[in-house]
Amino acid sequence: LRLATKESSASAGSLVAFVMAAHDLTPTMRKFLDRHLVFPLLEFLSARGIYDEREMLEAKVNLLANTQMVDFAMDIYQRLHPDKEPPESMVEKRSLVVARLTELKTATVPFLAVMEEQEEIEKIREQTELIELFERKGVKQESFINLYHFAKFRFDCGNYQGAAEYLDLFRQLTVQSDENYLNTLWGKLACEILMQNWDVALEDLNRLRENIDQNMLAPPLAILQQRSWLVHWSLFVFFNHPKGCDDLIQMFLRDTSYLSAIQTMCPHILRYLTTAVITSHRQRGDGQEILKELVKVIQQETNSYRDPIIEFVEALFVKFDFDGAREKLSECEVVLKHDFFVVACLESFVENARLLIFETFCRIHQCISIDMLAEKLAMTPDRAEQWIVDLIRNARLDAKIDSEKRHVVMTKSTLSVYEQVVEKTKGLTMRAQTLSQLISKK
Repeated sequence: LRLATKESSASAGSLVAFVMAAHDLTPTMRKFLDRHLVFPLLEFLSARGIYDEREMLEAKVNLLANTQMVDFAMDIYQRLHPDKEPPESMVEKRSLVVARLTELKTATVPFLAVMEEQEEIEKIREQTELIELFERKGVKQESFINLYHFAKFRFDCGNYQGAAEYLDLFRQLTVQSDENYLNTLWGKLACEILMQNWDVALEDLNRLRENIDQNMLAPPLAILQQRSWLVHWSLFVFFNHPKGCDDLIQMFLRDTSYLSAIQTMCPHILRYLTTAVITSHRQRGDGQEILKELVKVIQQETNSYRDPIIEFVEALFVKFDFDGAREKLSECEVVLKHDFFVVACLESFVENARLLIFETFCRIHQCISIDMLAEKLAMTPDRAEQWIVDLIRNARLDAKIDSEKRHVVMTKSTLSVYEQVVEKTKGLTMRAQTLSQLISKK
């Protein structure tokens, strides 16, 4: 997947083109995603207009080449070549797809007949009872594989709703040791993601994660690859589910097995972990502790992966370079705005990032000029003053404003002994659980 950015002059668009050319992760992410999941990313980039539209159309045609979505591929081909008819190979492939779909559908007719008996199925609680029901109706276990093949083919055709139903039924009819069981979990998760059923997708994600983590027979390298793929697929769910950021932090940062996979196979995922930590910083009781853990990880991977979001954290919490952090924040806005997964986090990220700059600056200075602060936050003085007033009003800042001198005066606060104990013991439960899991695995 090679895409060239549009030519741009030394205008406002030059910064966008430069930053995105250097920091667009789409080609990298492609290696860890099913081709059906890559298509939404290409659609997003097309809408943003960063890349040449003709190259985007060619990339979509190439992406669809190994799927059964022939009608869609023909439509895009005609947009790419409006004066040409679709090639004969596409027409022939369409006929083959229709014939194969009819053949597979015929093979699953007995399953459909049994599934129509909803009352009897709803009474079933055990897998063995469901299998016995199908066998009583003349559907043998040997034919269950037809259901899997039909579901997979429907998925390749872009019928995600139908594929999800059949994949879920096949999962219920088969055992975890079946060679197609793991593929069924991956397929079901992909279907729910593409249909944007985020609650169901989260359930499927957790089911798949549990299956991967409990597989003690697979080679370590295979488990590492599975976890790397799961990390990428989970981004669709975590950045669209209401509680997604918390789950992302728990999985990517607190679960050492997935953190190791990220550091080993895909350090670029640190962009999304960092975004989640900063975005949810004020909502978490352990926000400061999480931030400290993140900074340690970023320092460890400083030579493995870098982008404006990572460099913003480095500038602010490692170098304490406030001017550098302000400059990086501007680049962060460009990256977030043109990243499929985190574009919805843009406003929250910028707000929380400014607050982190302000909090860090206030730990060093007790009396701060509003004009200086406005410069550090890349805001006008009037807007900066109103922003600080809102912070004080919402009880998020213990300070007062000297209007005559245009200064913010920080109020000194000392933690009580009880608060100091609570602060020191935060996270001990989670660390104990993680240690217990590691011991039990050994």
